[in-house]
Amino acid sequence: MSAWEYLAVSLSVAYMLLAMRQSAWCWVAGGLSTLIYTILFFNGALLMESLLNFFYLAMAVYGWMQWRRGQMLGAESNSTQEYVLPVSSWSLPQNITLISITTAVSLGVGFIMDNYTYADFAYLDALTTCFGIVATYLLTQKILENWLYWVVIDALSIYLYVCKGYFPTVVLFCFYTVLAAVNYYQWQKSMRACSAVNS
Repeated sequence: MSAWEYLAVSLSVAYMLLAMRQSAWCWVAGGLSTLIYTILFFNGALLMESLLNFFYLAMAVYGWMQWRRGQMLGAESNSTQEYVLPVSSWSLPQNITLISITTAVSLGVGFIMDNYTYADFAYLDALTTCFGIVATYLLTQKILENWLYWVVIDALSIYLYVCKGYFPTVVLFCFYTVLAAVNYYQWQKSMRACSAVNS
């Protein structure tokens, strides 16, 4: 299924580039990519990764609707209203609480997967899955810190995919790791610009 993997990689790159531009079309590219990865990872015994990608598919639909609806900014121009969901940020205590809860859940899920399924790398698989779910939700809400979560998740995923032989996906996640950091700074600039306009 290497041809499918290359297609998924291409769609994933499109997703990240569109997300950087805050285009709602990123969710279309992401949804198609995750549909392919759901099948690939299930066949590769990465059960939690497969489940995560199924979740991503549902979140792609939600993200599309959320970003398209957004929040109306500015005045009516040429009888057309522009809807944009603004970037926002969470406080350090909020993020620490989220990390603590998600880590605890990850350990519990990892224990179950390790002892009651045939999953490979159960704890790492569970960790990237649980934090991936959290980071995806933050992304749909345009919470700035989602990109910092993705830097860590993507870096850990590289090791997982090397071990499973998904080498085109390894290249993709190296790209993802760098681009997540770039997106953080891009969104941070956008948030500051929006704050300056509204102040």
